[in-house]
Amino acid sequence: MNNLHLIIYKFSPLYKILKELDEMLHFRIIEMSDEKLLNHKIQNLKNYLIIVKKEILINDNQLIIDKLPIKFSKLIEKLNIMVLKQNFSNQSEQSVGKYLLNLNARELSLKGKSLNLTEKEINIILYLSKMPKPSKIEDLQRNIWKYQSNTETHTVETHIYRLRKKIFKFFNDENFIVSKKNGYQIK
Repeated sequence: MNNLHLIIYKFSPLYKILKELDEMLHFRIIEMSDEKLLNHKIQNLKNYLIIVKKEILINDNQLIIDKLPIKFSKLIEKLNIMVLKQNFSNQSEQSVGKYLLNLNARELSLKGKSLNLTEKEINIILYLSKMPKPSKIEDLQRNIWKYQSNTETHTVETHIYRLRKKIFKFFNDENFIVSKKNGYQIK
């Protein structure tokens, strides 16, 4: 929560209260009253939440507090819920090379085209994308399938083959997952 910018828009009394509790809340609290400045400010922020009395047309990243008075505990509860939703949303998309991987939708996207993936395919892509060097079949068996290292199976090769074929057919990319003599790697 430390990197969240809490923007209080046209709600000065609330800003003053929250500013007094700044250290306890662990948010960066900003007061704004000009819509143009607000638009400019949020363009440069990744993680923010706008608190308003009534809905504004900027975006969905706002907490509307239209029923006053409100208990402080209720306000904190609402803030926490919004932060959790935002964190979930922010964590759902990851860049993998030139692609965007949406974990919630289980999709691999490029230039407006989205390919549906299975959970196992997502796990393979995530694992390979985090490895700086090629991953051996035994590593994939152990870390993706939780197999013992002495298990004889062609599960990894079969899944990789099908995933590569699927990506080639949809995106015409035969080099997304490459085979090296010491394992598989995402280019």
